[in-house]
Amino acid sequence: MKNYEFIFTQFQTEFVEREVDSISPDEILSFLTKLTDGNKPTTKCNRYSSLKAFFNYIKNSIDPNFQNPCDTRILRKIFKDRKPPPWPIFEKELIYEIIFKTTNPRNRIMLEFLARGGMRVGEVLKIRPIDIQDRKITLPDLGFRYVNTRIAADLRRIRVYANE
Repeated sequence: MKNYEFIFTQFQTEFVEREVDSISPDEILSFLTKLTDGNKPTTKCNRYSSLKAFFNYIKNSIDPNFQNPCDTRILRKIFKDRKPPPWPIFEKELIYEIIFKTTNPRNRIMLEFLARGGMRVGEVLKIRPIDIQDRKITLPDLGFRYVNTRIAADLRRIRVYANE
């Protein structure tokens, strides 16, 4: 709400005596440029999206013939959020080296579940010894059996670890 409050108080200050349908895309561009000067691209995109949503609300609720001044190609291009760089992908050998150098058996088993089993951190942390039977794991939240033959040896090791 603070985001909307900030944008719309600034918008109201800028266009106090104006009709909404008389605002041009150039005025919106100068307003958003002034408002987001020195901000990160994500902030610029969020402010543009909020203002565009406001004008879309007017169009959808009040006047279907209203032309959204934020709906121009140049504004979309300027205030477009850039894609973040992709996450680095580690080599399989590096992952296995990290796993095998881990000395704590509990941490090692957890890393093997994550790497070999393709499980999520939250799923691994919620596994209890009673959830493991033979080559199957019952994921507590999901309620179904997760079968993965690649981690069958890990399942045996986790049972041994749990019994200690």
